[in-house]
Amino acid sequence: MLAPMATTVSERFRTGSSRRVPSRAAPPPRVGIGRAAVVVGVLGLVAVVVLGVTSEASADLHARGGVAMFLGGMLGLVGMYLALVQLLLISRIPHLERILGQDGLVRWHRRVGPWPIVLLSAHAIVITIGFAQTARTGVLHELGDFLSAYPDMLAAVVGLGLMLMAGVASVGALRRRMRRETWWVLHLYMYLALALSFAHVLALGPTFVGHPFTQVVWALVWASTAGVVLTYRFALPVARSLRHRLRVAEVHQEAPGIVSVICTGRHLDRLRISGGQFFAWRFLARGLWWQAHPYTVSALPRPPYLRITVRKLGDHSAAVSRLRPGTRIAIEGPYGAVTSEARLHEKVVLVAGGIGITSIRAVLEDLPKKAQPIVIVRAPEESQLVLREEMAALVRKVGGTLHELVGTRASTGGARKFLRQLVPDLAQRDVYVCGPEGFVHDVVDAARALGVHRRCVHYEVYQW
Repeated sequence: MLAPMATTVSERFRTGSSRRVPSRAAPPPRVGIGRAAVVVGVLGLVAVVVLGVTSEASADLHARGGVAMFLGGMLGLVGMYLALVQLLLISRIPHLERILGQDGLVRWHRRVGPWPIVLLSAHAIVITIGFAQTARTGVLHELGDFLSAYPDMLAAVVGLGLMLMAGVASVGALRRRMRRETWWVLHLYMYLALALSFAHVLALGPTFVGHPFTQVVWALVWASTAGVVLTYRFALPVARSLRHRLRVAEVHQEAPGIVSVICTGRHLDRLRISGGQFFAWRFLARGLWWQAHPYTVSALPRPPYLRITVRKLGDHSAAVSRLRPGTRIAIEGPYGAVTSEARLHEKVVLVAGGIGITSIRAVLEDLPKKAQPIVIVRAPEESQLVLREEMAALVRKVGGTLHELVGTRASTGGARKFLRQLVPDLAQRDVYVCGPEGFVHDVVDAARALGVHRRCVHYEVYQW
């Protein structure tokens, strides 16, 4: 049930009253930590290769099937290591997330993603050939022996099958046709796949059998990875949710198909969040409790209130508009690197497309006056210019300039045209852009073509 258009709670966000304590902004990104993480990752890969090579006896290599066994073992070690790196990339480690943002982490996740599956598939084939050569039997016969005589191997085959399923679901053409919920459930099986694979590695891997030091090292690596995932994906979100105890206070219609959900909670003045960041929201209501979706905070907290603004794009966002006051909420985050702390220049230009205005509005609220922001908002029709009054008031407050472009992309001109016309000193500003994927990439490409350094372009892509 939607609340009336003008309410006391909604007015807090319009007027900017009860502003949060500025010192509770999210910590700035520390690039040095990111570089150290890359060094550790590379050194870990080198250590994996060294351990694999040094644990192989020369006599084993010269035995029948020895070369295939060695190559298969190395492929498995490197593939498994990269699979663990994959888990760490999506475990939402705060320091890495503040440097790369969710977009950056997802991009790296997709780049690394195919390699573990390819290497582990090659491992399964080559190691089977090696065992077949050693036993002087056919490959298919040896595969049958694996599945019937080695329970750990059967579990590993199931695990590899689950990895292949998740990999196929990540292919761009298929992923775009899937509901987000389906894709998310398929990827949960990756955790099960890695767990099933672990037992057979220690029990049957040539690199591990008879090598207690290697077994201990890999057990520690697995335990550490599991600990990081459990801490940042489960323990901290649960603790934060219990601390702030968010509930839905009201659902407020902003425009056709767009609503703001205003939440109430405890200790929101201690919530470390910057404008432009988002949470993964889990509404504890029937049909919604089992999945978390990312929604940007559309204003800095007004303790005891916090607000998100959502456009109906799918089943989940449509259900959000029907939430009842009192519904409990669990949160993960905050996440996102598109914040005022990321800028390299004093002055900025903020570009919002469609519902991307929610993120840009919160970034604008967090900027100092010296940023002299030029704000460009584009929408297909005037009714879609949500939070319009708030944007205008904030721009006036910081002495900025607001431009509203209403109409189709063709009628309002391409990104390069409106950036050149509206921002004559573009190359001396940081560019923030948020909105649908096509719009974001158009603006990013145009900004770079007009002389903006890539490190001065900050963006968040809205998908699903």
